[in-house]
Amino acid sequence: MPGVAQYPAMKLSVLLLLFAFAVPTCFAQKRLVLVDQDGSGPGGSNQMAILALLQAPQVQVLGITIVTGNAWRDEETLHTLRMLQLTGHADIPVARGAVFPLIRNQQETQIASALYGKVTWLGAWGQNPVSAASSPHADSALSPSNLHTHGPYDIPPMPEGQPTLQPITEDAAHFLIRQVHAHPHQVTIFAAGPLTNIALAISIDPGFAALTQGIVLMGGSLNPQTDDPEFATAPRHEFNFWFDPEAAHIVLQARWPRIDVTTVDVSIKAPFTQQMLDQIARSSSPAARYIAAWSQDRYYMWDELAACAWIDPSLITRQKQLYMDVNIDHGPTYGDTLTWNNQLKPDIPVRLVHAQLDVDLPRFQQLFVQLMTRAETSQ
Repeated sequence: MPGVAQYPAMKLSVLLLLFAFAVPTCFAQKRLVLVDQDGSGPGGSNQMAILALLQAPQVQVLGITIVTGNAWRDEETLHTLRMLQLTGHADIPVARGAVFPLIRNQQETQIASALYGKVTWLGAWGQNPVSAASSPHADSALSPSNLHTHGPYDIPPMPEGQPTLQPITEDAAHFLIRQVHAHPHQVTIFAAGPLTNIALAISIDPGFAALTQGIVLMGGSLNPQTDDPEFATAPRHEFNFWFDPEAAHIVLQARWPRIDVTTVDVSIKAPFTQQMLDQIARSSSPAARYIAAWSQDRYYMWDELAACAWIDPSLITRQKQLYMDVNIDHGPTYGDTLTWNNQLKPDIPVRLVHAQLDVDLPRFQQLFVQLMTRAETSQ
């Protein structure tokens, strides 16, 4: 039997042991992410995906970079800043990125449409409301009633109100590089729009990609099973890759530790439903109030699924490892997704990606609702 003098030492040992087991739970390091997004709004898939990452308790968003895609960069920046202000995330830095794709331009795209046929969604370049009416991209600010063409630096009226927040003065590419160097091998890049900003960061700093934990892309299309005319007639067409094919090619060629791709194939299996909106609208959390006010339309949860699948990878029930690139030949399939297996891949270097194909829909919907109705913010 130990002597009385030994008890304090034994108690201290027990306390230290208990503390050691408690540390991972109480002080677990948050997963770091940089969000690169075409932040059209108010509401809609772009903003709700950002919110999913901001609301996740195990995630720290280091910043948001904005790229032209569904709308022009400056307009998207204001929508994003206003969303942050309304949802209690005003401390998140926002950096403005590329206004135009690297090479593709509006005039060439108009010529291609006359030669090869029209595409359903043109993003910032405007859209025919008749053809857009059935487009799954026609989310809140992009629905037919709100579609109009304006210049890249013009700001239309903002229904949710002007933000008082300001973007940082640093450009997106240098902000991304600086943050990754400040947290080497700790940061995931979440890229849910055209990939111009990421391609510029890689071109400035060729070691950028290898210094991250990897990249999550919402992009690419393999063989989606759908009657949706946007994909049924062009199964390899997807807007984010198509809008800036050269940027997507640069990004897919880079030396990322891991590439996860949320494809059209899985995105069209994840609709935003009335039931989800009703559940969210019953909450008084700032995020829920924002969504109830500004995310009324029904469409595919493109970017939200990519975000939630990174937060909880077990949501993805089927994926395929394959080699992926983007067609940069300026012909009828310019911007289409290219894929190969190991036997058929070309001799030039191509990168292996994890292409997501199926999702546990009830669990995804449950997670998203939980995140949006969570009162406490994650930052």
